Order: sequence, then structure tokens, then C-alpha cells
Amino acid sequence: MNFHQLHIFYTVSQRGSFSAAAQTLHMTQPAVTMQVQALEDYFGTKLFDRSSKKIALSEAGQALLPFALRSIQLMRDTDQAMSAFTHMLEGRLQLGASLTIGEYILPRLLGPFGKAYPHISIMMKVINTTQIMEEILKHQLTFGLIEAPIRHPELETEPVMDDELKLIVPGDHPLALREAVSLEEALAYPFVLRERGSGTRQVMEEELIAKGFDPGAMNIIMELGSTGAVKSAVEAGLGLTIISSSSIKHEAALGLLKIVPLTDASFKRQFYAVRLKDSLLPISAVTFLTYLREHSIPKEMPDES
Repeated sequence: MNFHQLHIFYTVSQRGSFSAAAQTLHMTQPAVTMQVQALEDYFGTKLFDRSSKKIALSEAGQALLPFALRSIQLMRDTDQAMSAFTHMLEGRLQLGASLTIGEYILPRLLGPFGKAYPHISIMMKVINTTQIMEEILKHQLTFGLIEAPIRHPELETEPVMDDELKLIVPGDHPLALREAVSLEEALAYPFVLRERGSGTRQVMEEELIAKGFDPGAMNIIMELGSTGAVKSAVEAGLGLTIISSSSIKHEAALGLLKIVPLTDASFKRQFYAVRLKDSLLPISAVTFLTYLREHSIPKEMPDES
């Protein structure tokens, strides 16, 4: 018996067939079948009840299942613990990142990461969450970084970074002279927002509701499909917005946009890594995710307000 066999057994149990497990594990179906049979030979009992159309865990398989899961979790924990000591890694990471993360967060972290781990090359696609999910399921991406957790039977998410949305105003706006304003004061002005369904918009609306405000009552004069477009509209004086403070670093430095603290609201959120459920990431990917957790946004990009 070895860990590889337990991992295959667990994947078959979760996917419900040898063929589906083979696709997830990047193996041939006969190879998956052979490893499960080897495990059955080792224990001297059948782990699956096979029929012509589907398979199900036998009583022995059900007893083995929690131990197989524990072995997978232990291997993940081991990889994460040892990644801090591994400096001569080699590999090519293929990851997807949603718009805010890919355009404003990761570029500032990839440089220092590349210096610390020069043998790891990264290929990043900046696409929306739905596309990231699709490409992970097709095994075209190793994992993705998204702005909100998702629910999918074959995928799992885990938090990796913290972020906070802030009230952003034009540099010459009357509120730009204030040290802080209340949420009610801010909502009296027109707003330019990200489109409905975006992670940024979702976090903002949830906090407004929690504070007793109706998002539908906001004076929204424009909804745009990218953070860059929102910034340009606010800079032109069309309205205020609520977006990630990390996305206006340069505009704030130039005085074009200003972060105005809110006295009675906080739009905190987390960014998530998404991957195939129960898959084992390569050690290079574990190292990258560990680096992101240890170099979170507040440490790398202090609040400019």
C-alpha cells in the first residue's frame, strides 16, 4: 500500500467512476483500475461494488474512506510546511486570476516571488471567475484566484489573501477634503459601480444591507465592466465609487483619486484559491499560495488614506 493508491481510491470514490477519476488524475483508465485492484489485493477485500453502469463503495471501502482523506490532508499540510524551505523548485504554473487580482494585486507580488523562486515560471490568464472554473475543470489551469467563494461539486476554494474596498472620490471632490464621512453622507452622491454579479459589487451590497441601507436606492449613474473603466469615470468627476484600495495606488499618488475613510462601514473581503476538489497541487503551486498568504495585501500595499 502507498499514498498514491489511497489518493486514486479516494478520487474514484468521489468521482463515481474509474473513467472520471482517470481524467482528474491525468491517468489512463486501466492504470487507475490496476492501482485500485492492487489496493484490494493488499487488504484482501473488495473496496467497490461494481455494476455495469456505476460503482459504489463496499462496506470495506466506506471504512477506508476517512483514512484515505486524512492521508490526502496530511500530504497537503506536509507540502505547505516544507514549501517554506524549498528554494530550488522548478516548474511552470498555469493559473487564472480574476480582473482585480490579475491586474492590480498579483503584478506587485510576482516580482518579489520571482526573485525568491527564480526556477518557477508563471503563466497567468486574467479572465472572469466562470472561465477560470471551466478551464480548471478541463485541466487547462492548475488553479485560480478569485474574489468570492464558489459552489461547485468538483471544485473547492480556500482563502489566501485579505482585501478591503474603500470609498473613492475624485481628487477635487468636496469629500476629498474630509478626514472621514458617514455612509449616509456618501450615499447622497451619485455613484459609478462595477456591474451586477461582480465580486466587488457583491461585497459592497452585502455590507450596505447589513448596515440597513437598500442598495437599490443608490443613485447609480453608470455601471461598468472593469475596475479600470470605473476609475476613469470617477476621475472624470462622474461620481463616487467603492472599489479595492489596492487598485488606485498610482491615481492616489498623483492626487487624481482620493480614499475617504467611512466612519460606520467596512467593506472587508477575502480572495480565494480555487482548484479541483481533492486534487494534489504540485509543490511549486503550494509554494506560490503559501507566499501569497504570507505576503498579504495590507503588508505589501499599505492603506494610502
